[in-house]
Amino acid sequence: MNKTISVQVAFRINKAQISDTVTNPEIFSPIEALNGGFTVDFIHRDSPNSPFYNASETHSQRVAKALRCSINRLNRFKPTSSVPPNSLQTDLISDSGGYLLNYSVGTPPVPKLAIVDSGSDSGYSASLALMEYGDESFSKGDIAVETITLGSTTGHSVTLPKTIIGCGHDNNDTGESKASTGIVGLGGGKAFLVSQLHSSIGGKFSYSLVPSIYSLDNASSKLSFGSHALVSGFGTVSTPLEYKRSDTFYNLTLEAMSVGSKRLELSGTSGSGGSKGNIIIDSGSTLISFPTEFYSKFESVVAEEINFERIDDPSHQLSLCYNNSDDMYFPIIAAHFSVADGKLNPAFTFVPVTYGIVCLAFAASEPSIFGYLAQSNLLVGYDLVEKTISFKPTDCTKL
Repeated sequence: MNKTISVQVAFRINKAQISDTVTNPEIFSPIEALNGGFTVDFIHRDSPNSPFYNASETHSQRVAKALRCSINRLNRFKPTSSVPPNSLQTDLISDSGGYLLNYSVGTPPVPKLAIVDSGSDSGYSASLALMEYGDESFSKGDIAVETITLGSTTGHSVTLPKTIIGCGHDNNDTGESKASTGIVGLGGGKAFLVSQLHSSIGGKFSYSLVPSIYSLDNASSKLSFGSHALVSGFGTVSTPLEYKRSDTFYNLTLEAMSVGSKRLELSGTSGSGGSKGNIIIDSGSTLISFPTEFYSKFESVVAEEINFERIDDPSHQLSLCYNNSDDMYFPIIAAHFSVADGKLNPAFTFVPVTYGIVCLAFAASEPSIFGYLAQSNLLVGYDLVEKTISFKPTDCTKL
């Protein structure tokens, strides 16, 4: 158990204040205006610029670790208990996967490091409140109001006064790393950062994810707010945003997948199937996952399109794997969301798990997840006013 204070805070507030803060976020309006918007840099956990970068790890070890984290993370979408209505939810996520952001807390600012996560809100719970997930992760602590400072791509810092933060005193993280890392929650909960900034940024944020598993260069991903977060122009597609069993998660409606010329409908399959809001878009998960019944059909169709002998994944994480070669043909895979179709980049539908071996970067599990590999080299924009998510193919290393 990791008994550390994860975030420095200025003062604590009692449970009555916590309830009022969460249900009436405008009480602590963080800023009056941000001059239209701003953009900050963030990096993948395995970037050479990351404090968690391990130069002794091989490429295959990094891939295997990312896959383990993604599969373990699926458990946290399945809450095993609930908390009182006036308490915040807890999302404690290992720093052994995902993207990291530098920020500062307090006056004078104290530098901190946090995971950028579209699948969580404040990241910590209210005093005496507890939320447990299937992977047994939890955090207990206090809620506070403090000044948060972010560095922007203009070179000037952006100060966010009176921002609600959590201070975790008693944390149990089931991930591989026990380092104390906070969370910049971009999820849909009332205490999450975007909700607190809502009126100042027009309910808009976007990110562009530099490919993580394939690249060890120094390129940074971008996280933008307000007018800087507009996603438009040639190649842009948009699909409705749905809220399902939790305001924390952003759900989309995935109607079908296609492999080459073959289209597979999700309607009629068990689990989340083709229902409305049947897939969660999540920047903290590596893979795309489907319900077992649909995944089996999908994998079979992909395998039919590849005229090579399949082999076992040496990392024992993925199901459909092949020896890679120069004449290897990968079928075009496309996702068909409600009123939005998009081809997935072939470079990210099959992942190199070790030298000379590639595997299909999809898994069988529920709920369905649209992870960050599929979002790599896409500009992904969230408009919480219009309730849409937009995708635009982009070389994120050049932004």
